[in-house]
Formats: sequence, structure tokens, C-alpha cells
Amino acid sequence: MHPKRKKRLIVVLAVVVLSSLGVGLVTYGLRGNINLFYPPADVIAGKAPVGQPIRVGGMVVEGSIVRSESSLDVRFEVTDYAGTVPVMYSGILPDLFDEGQGVVAAGKLDERGLFVAHEVLAKHDENYMPPEVAEALEAAGKKI
Repeated sequence: MHPKRKKRLIVVLAVVVLSSLGVGLVTYGLRGNINLFYPPADVIAGKAPVGQPIRVGGMVVEGSIVRSESSLDVRFEVTDYAGTVPVMYSGILPDLFDEGQGVVAAGKLDERGLFVAHEVLAKHDENYMPPEVAEALEAAGKKI
């Protein structure tokens, strides 16, 4: 093989290997940052992964908020009117969090079907509804 061709081949192979390595590292780094949205009906149907970071959204069920007297733990239920998911959150809730309001919770679903949230987001005014929640409620046939 001619020395010039051999040098070009080595350069091309090095570029391919380094590019593959770069794409692999980026993919590996991003895989833990993906958290998909699931409406409560899909969570109840078993379509949501257990132990993986996901988001669940819908309306807070009236009368479902139970606050711990000794800690910041709060239990409530989220519904899209086709299914209801129990949520456990430990922390300070947003000021606009209330029964009958739209909410998106980020966290993990445990094997018992309890959603353990590490973040709870409430809608910021009376007209706003997170797009994922609006789509889930519309799919369930509820007018927003």
C-alpha cells in the first residue's frame, strides 16, 4: 500500500472511531435526563416505566390533599378523569397548588403504583394549562 494511502486510511479510521466515541458518550450522558410525560390513565394502564424518571400531570383531585403534621410530606391524587394516580411529595409546594388545579409532578413511579415526586409544578394563572395536561384532559373527553 502506498504510504499516502495508508496515512489517509489511518486518518479516516481515527475520525470514524472518535466520532463514534463522541456520539456514544453524548447518548450515554443524555439517557438519564429524559423524563417523558404520562397522563394518569397511562400510568394506571401500566404503560409508565417503574423506577424511571417521568412526569405525571392532570388535575388535583378534590379532597385528596393530606399533609403530614410532623414533616413536609404531602399526599394527593392527580387525575385526567380517566385514571387517578396517588402522589407523594416531600417539600414546599408552589403557592398556586390547590385542589381542582392543574399540576405536573416529576419523579418516579414505585412498584406499588405510588408516584414519588421530587418536583411539583402548578399552573401559574387561571388561564394557563401545561400542554401535556391539556392534551391528556382533552383525550379523556373533558373540557378545560
